[in-house]
Amino acid sequence: MSDEFYRIKRLPPYVIAEVNAMRAAARAGGEDIIDLGMGNPDLPPPPHVIDKLCEVARKPSAHGYSQSKGIPGLRRAQANYYGRRFGVDVDPETEVVVTMGSKEGLASLATAITAPGDVVLAPNPSYPIHTFGFIIAGATIRSVPTTPNEEYFRSLDRAMAFTVPRPSILVVNYPSNPTAETVDLAFYERLVAWAKENRVWVLSDLAYSELYFDGRPTRSILEVPGAKDVAIEFTSLSKTYSMAGWRMGFAVGNARLIAAMTRVKSYLDYGAFTPIQAAACAALNGPQDIVETNRQLYHKRRDVMVEAFGRAGWDIPPPAASMFAWASLPPALREMGSLEFSKQLLTQAKVAVAPGVGYGEDGEGYVRIAMVENEQRLRQAARNIRRYLQSMGVNAPVAQAG
Repeated sequence: MSDEFYRIKRLPPYVIAEVNAMRAAARAGGEDIIDLGMGNPDLPPPPHVIDKLCEVARKPSAHGYSQSKGIPGLRRAQANYYGRRFGVDVDPETEVVVTMGSKEGLASLATAITAPGDVVLAPNPSYPIHTFGFIIAGATIRSVPTTPNEEYFRSLDRAMAFTVPRPSILVVNYPSNPTAETVDLAFYERLVAWAKENRVWVLSDLAYSELYFDGRPTRSILEVPGAKDVAIEFTSLSKTYSMAGWRMGFAVGNARLIAAMTRVKSYLDYGAFTPIQAAACAALNGPQDIVETNRQLYHKRRDVMVEAFGRAGWDIPPPAASMFAWASLPPALREMGSLEFSKQLLTQAKVAVAPGVGYGEDGEGYVRIAMVENEQRLRQAARNIRRYLQSMGVNAPVAQAG
């Protein structure tokens, strides 16, 4: 009998979990930890969404098994969202499936379309499910950069020329988790053309579709004419409507991929709880002012964090989208590495961040900071970090006289 199961052997230790365990232990010991580590929204869902959940939950008929691919009304609501937000026509019957969050959706699709030994192109650094969903399914990962520049496309071409077997799937994620980088429609147009030429499926993770700043809305790969020939896209209600724990997401796009995913899911689950799906309909179909309100709130938090951390002696590039900032370690502490820096920030400054190396080897030298505490707590984090940096011999910049 083997000491370790096959798929478990393929999974490395979850680096981020190490810091999470330290954070939990510190809080259990009564310490006040400012948690900027997990992307866990601290805001409530809209009241009308909660009201719909309660209303439907009171119906005796609402407590049986639901539809694995999602109730028809919810699939129509998501198709309507794509129409009004991106101008994309979507067939709710054949081009939409409801997922239990985008994370489960990506894992289910990986199970549906991946054979052992297949090569998948995934960004590095990236959110762990973008690689490990396929590793669990038996695939091999070839990393490509996350930054969407000319080198990105050169790396795609190198991968096709020198990888055996040829890659069959490409994962993209913009706005990126963890780097918060964004792309324009021209990027997606070029990517779709490349995918068609190379016969590669494109899986786009658009979980942060509505958390954009500076008046520059995110784009969808499905806006490109013909994109549905090669692409599927995942979205989520987690961040848009502050419904992370509800586990409500969607896959939209290529009918063949949707059919494969729907079939696998039909063996694995009976769908999300019907009252939650009804409440998700209320979120998508109801008043949308909460979306702009949340966007403005994260925008303000971003500006407060960048300004306060900068005054503390740590320059944070302002993210263009998402609820994260991707920050390089202060230059004087770079040799420490992202994991040790994250541990010291937790123990010395009482601030939790996510070590960049947890998102892939190219994340070394960075940390991901989640803007999930209010402005007062962000300023408190900056004061704590300033004291820590000073203790390490890193002095904050001197304020210039006006």
